[in-house]
Amino acid sequence: MHLSNESLLVILLVGLVAGWLAGQIVRGAGFGLIGDLIIGIVGAFIGDWLLPQLGLHLGTGIISAIVNATIGAVLLLFLVGLLRGGWGGGWGRRRW
Repeated sequence: MHLSNESLLVILLVGLVAGWLAGQIVRGAGFGLIGDLIIGIVGAFIGDWLLPQLGLHLGTGIISAIVNATIGAVLLLFLVGLLRGGWGGGWGRRRW
């Protein structure tokens, strides 16, 4: 498999946007440049595997790739939150 510079750039862009969007949805804030990128890329793998298993096909193009990766990233953050300590992972809890 040959990975061109353009395809690498698209992967990084989709991962960054999807990670940032997932952070906004779950936490209300992003995770920083590297955190958003990692969450978005892992979320893209989850979305690419899970959505076809459920019979959902979003189409082709960069917008559908971002939506797919964002759905996967939100699921990833939700599961991590459950494993870290209950519903929502303690994000948004007030500490008195």
